[in-house]
Parts: sequence; structure tokens; C-alpha cells
Amino acid sequence: MMWFNQLFKTVSRITIPVVISLFFLWTPAVLALDGNDILSQVDKNMQPRSYEMYRKLINIEPDGSKKEFVLYTVKKGQDKMVALFISPASEKGRSTLRLGDNMWLYIPDVGRPLRITSLQSVVGGIFNNSDILRLDYSVEYNAEKIIDQGDTYMLELKAKSSSVAYNHLKMKVDKKTLLPFTIECYAVSGMLIKTLHYTKIKDFGQGIIRPSMLETDSPLHRGYRSVMLFAEIKEKELADEVFTLNYLPKVDELR
Repeated sequence: MMWFNQLFKTVSRITIPVVISLFFLWTPAVLALDGNDILSQVDKNMQPRSYEMYRKLINIEPDGSKKEFVLYTVKKGQDKMVALFISPASEKGRSTLRLGDNMWLYIPDVGRPLRITSLQSVVGGIFNNSDILRLDYSVEYNAEKIIDQGDTYMLELKAKSSSVAYNHLKMKVDKKTLLPFTIECYAVSGMLIKTLHYTKIKDFGQGIIRPSMLETDSPLHRGYRSVMLFAEIKEKELADEVFTLNYLPKVDELR
């Protein structure tokens, strides 16, 4: 027991200030490994809370042929988003609305909104409606596991409800920037549905520095690719009225 008594005497000589200093040295490392905190910061780094943006969606066929769409998009808070088709001419005037898990497509010739689902796609290709009208990741997923991989974190995310497009995600996040650069999307069965690749970091102004390109491929669609290019993202205050079914025919007035 002599070794125990000596250890006790040594520990008892540590003063309270020293203990407090040790606590604060140790605490940040613990906090840095909280997966949900990292996920929330990823959301903040990717986009303002309320904003407008322009982007181009490109679907690429195995033979190299392409179909392109240009969208004007506005988002408010964590669960409201509207996207308006600017081109091609055949799609111009169409708009989509997302409120939480609910989505609608407005077609001028039809004159009324139609319900759509997250797994459908209003543009075809590999991007589905959930990808095009994406909410914050922290709204739809919980971080169940975090793996420190040196320069990156691997977050293993589980959907909060069965209505989410993907049952779970594996998100690789850069430690310095806390921005994602690959996300693997899985079904309930564990099957890989698609992989998202974020690249080409760009300074959009207003402190928004994030990837300007998102590309996806899928083992279910061999040879096909879809690309999303972000041309402009900036903060914009928006009225709640914008995110209603009645406003869908008037979205172009926001531009």
C-alpha cells in the first residue's frame, strides 16, 4: 500500500487552480469530437440561415450528351425552400416548394401545385428532389458516430425519421474548414444509393466560403453523372408568404 499512499499525497498537493487549468485544456478536445456540433457547424458554413442563390444542374449521359437546368432558389430557416426554373425554355416558370417533409411542384400550364416526393426528381438524372431542395443536414440526421481520420472527421449519420430520402449517411468533413467533401448515401438495407462529391471551394462574399460544385454518381446508374454548379449565394431576408402554395406562380418577382 506504500505506492498508493505516495500517489494520494502527490494528488492531494495539486491545487484547485491547476485542476481547473487541466479541465479547460482537456475540455475543448472533448467538445471538438461532438458529432452533432460538427454537423451543425457544417450547415452554418455551407449556407446562411436565409438566402438566395443561382445554380446550374447538369445531367450527363453515358454517351456524353448533357441536359442543363438553371434554378433560382430561396431558403428561410431550416425547413422552407423554393426553387424556380429559369431555363431551359421548356421548364421556365416551373417552381417547387419544400416545407419540412412536404414538397410540391407548380407547372404554369396545369395552374395548380402537385405533390411530389423526396425520392422523385423534377429534373431526372441522379439528383432527386431531396438533393435539389436540401434542408440542413442537422435537421434530418443525428450523428451517431464520429471517427477521427487525421485531417478529416468521418461522421456516421442516421435519419431522424423514415420520411428522409436516405436512411443513413457517411460524411467526410475537413477538420480545418468544417466543410464536407464526400457523402455516401445509403438505403435501409445498407445498399449504397449514391455518393456526393463537394469540390472547388469558392469565396461567395459575405463570409460565405464553401464548395461551388457538387457532383454525384451512383452504382445504380452506371455511366451517368449529375453535377450542380453554384454561381451565387447571398443572404436575403424573405417573408413567410414566399413559402406558400399561393406564392409559387409569383416566385420570379423575387429576382
